[in-house]
Amino acid sequence: MELGLLWLLLCCGFAHGRAWLRFYLSSWAVRVPSGAEEAQCLARRHGLLFLGQVIEGEPYYHLQHRGIAQQSLSQHRGWYVHLKREPCVHWFEQQTLKRRVKRSIPVVPTDPWFQKQWYMNNDMVPDLNVLSAWSQGYTGMGVVVSILDDGIEKDHPDLVANYDPLASYDFNDHDPDPQPRYNAWDENRHGTRCAGEVAATANNDVCGAGIAYRAKIGGVRMLDGPVTDIVEAQSLSLYPQHIDIYSASWGPEDDGRTVDGPGTLAKEAFLKGIVNGRRGLGSLFVWASGNGGLRYDNCNCDGYTNSIYTLSVGSTTESGRVPWYSEACASTLTTTYSSGNKDEEQIVTTDLRHTCTDKHTGTSASAPLAAGMIALALEANPALSWRDMQHLVVRASKPAHLQADDWSMNGVGRKVSHHYGYGLLDAGDLVDLAKKWATTRPQRKCSIRVVYKPLVIGSRLAISKNVTTCPGKKRSIYSLEHVQVQLTLSYSRRGDLAISLTSPLGTKSTLVALRPYDTSKEGYKDWSFMSTHYWDEDPQGVWTLLLENKGDAYNTGLLSSFVLKLYGTDEDMMARQAVSSVSKCVRRNTDGTCQECTSPFYAFQSLCLSYCPPRYYSQLSLDPDGATRVIRACAACHSSCYTCQGGTESNCTACSPLSAYDALTRTCSHLAYSYQQRGGSLNQGPHTHLLLIVVLLLCVGPILFVLLYMAYGWLSLGGENRCWKLANSCAKSGIASLELVHLNPTSTKESLKEPSQKSFP
Repeated sequence: MELGLLWLLLCCGFAHGRAWLRFYLSSWAVRVPSGAEEAQCLARRHGLLFLGQVIEGEPYYHLQHRGIAQQSLSQHRGWYVHLKREPCVHWFEQQTLKRRVKRSIPVVPTDPWFQKQWYMNNDMVPDLNVLSAWSQGYTGMGVVVSILDDGIEKDHPDLVANYDPLASYDFNDHDPDPQPRYNAWDENRHGTRCAGEVAATANNDVCGAGIAYRAKIGGVRMLDGPVTDIVEAQSLSLYPQHIDIYSASWGPEDDGRTVDGPGTLAKEAFLKGIVNGRRGLGSLFVWASGNGGLRYDNCNCDGYTNSIYTLSVGSTTESGRVPWYSEACASTLTTTYSSGNKDEEQIVTTDLRHTCTDKHTGTSASAPLAAGMIALALEANPALSWRDMQHLVVRASKPAHLQADDWSMNGVGRKVSHHYGYGLLDAGDLVDLAKKWATTRPQRKCSIRVVYKPLVIGSRLAISKNVTTCPGKKRSIYSLEHVQVQLTLSYSRRGDLAISLTSPLGTKSTLVALRPYDTSKEGYKDWSFMSTHYWDEDPQGVWTLLLENKGDAYNTGLLSSFVLKLYGTDEDMMARQAVSSVSKCVRRNTDGTCQECTSPFYAFQSLCLSYCPPRYYSQLSLDPDGATRVIRACAACHSSCYTCQGGTESNCTACSPLSAYDALTRTCSHLAYSYQQRGGSLNQGPHTHLLLIVVLLLCVGPILFVLLYMAYGWLSLGGENRCWKLANSCAKSGIASLELVHLNPTSTKESLKEPSQKSFP
């Protein structure tokens, strides 16, 4: 009976990880005050191994016996007696196996709803690759995130451990408590849901886990009341030395007709945050791109998402399709998951009244996921600036399985889409890049006024400008980041006007597409469209702005001002990326040129690179020595190509600045010098010339006729009065088309409420 009980206890002890059993090892710690020489003699006398001093400067030594069991459930009585009899040993202890665990939460959380978090638990491929970042020990520790919304439930059991009162405030009721206002339909649940995505606590048996589950989370209640420029500015500038990341899932109306953005104070708050926030590294503003897809809205008409200071995030469904609510625009930088149609999974997070939900939707759900991943990268490298982070996001985003009909290759060989930016954000890659990223050199800006006098838009207007240097400066930008087009124009139906910009390397970016619900006659007043599609391109060469009428043939308008704004750095970022991707060369020529690199790197001159730089393409070939392995190398493109897929002139994918790309033949032809290159600034389409001729005939013709009358008898014919009437009539017709209605946007904001689940008709 007793033996059976002992056996049962032993089995239970092993089954529970041997937690309460003590295992004795075949080594001893001894204290020999007379020193190491005496301890060595002691070891030899007893046939023990002398393994050295334990603590430097202290007479503790490690002795071990090879002949006895490595682990035992009892002390070794014989050696206890031997050491006890030694007068030189003042203290000894047989070592026991101690149970010690790393004080880190397991890579896979045990929360009951984590198995529902399909976008981060490896249930699907690809997911956001969060487990890879966690496995490296990054969980958001030391990073502070604030959710600018309708408040957060600070006492929610999945948020309370990470709640940070210093990252919180209520600008609706003017007190420090961001607790949301409750009602029967829980309309103020939005902020709490977003907060849980970022920093819900892991392994606490509540809901799921946040992406940065050890980050500090705060909330700003600012959408549950009158929203003014003051309220927005206060929210965007709350404790900028304490808060690292501001996450916002709101903006102007997503109705397909609004053109609106931050007011004077909010703009100032953005600028101050970028310049002074995080001790000069710049606050990080993460923004949802918008939910106006059903009404063909464009997030470039939203002054928050198209700001160079915000990191704009789009959405994709679990199947990699464009969600029905998603807005396409050139300012979107990256994409994370969200909901799709009724039969597709949604986002799991915290909800009001201490509950959980698996029904969070819209781009509102995508931005906080990105904010959480950015928190992981910031933990890996706290010295990252706001521009560094955007560089990393570009490089850590992948087209993956995302489906869209507008994927294209930009001038440096990256795929980019108006729906997804550079693709699905990968947390593992983001952290890996952050750890080794060197600070980007200071931002350079080049502002070029292209149009000085009004131009008739008509059905089509193309304007080209050769950019070689900034006005009054030497060349200051080698690698682009953001590109803005600031326009002032009038148009009879604003939503019918599509605007695009093409870079010298042939990258075409749609700044605004057809918006059928936008019937405004106000046009655009100093409105800045922004594109991220030219990232790391060289800005030198011919830029072309194209305005096209996509609606009624009788639409008319005037372009009064066009300013091209280029932002970037004086460093060649593609060359830097090549150097940072150097691997080991396993075989070189006698002149030092690398012939073969470790897989998957490509041999390029004396280096091994993870990709082939512009003017080269990746080439696979069999080992020339007869081995069966494949050699990866970078081979030169044809001289007319900037990027290519082969070595002949018919394999070009992008052209050099002074060449034009023919998509049909995939070749580049040298451009003839246009009017603009000979000193002019405009390259207008044939319709524009025709309109100008008509205008000249209508206005100049009558004036010439009047001058003939003046020659035959000005006073007798009353020519003076007549001339004034004709000239006045002509002037009025011209001035009328020049009048611009002043655009005075309101500052009404509302939360991006979750859309009803329905598909496009």
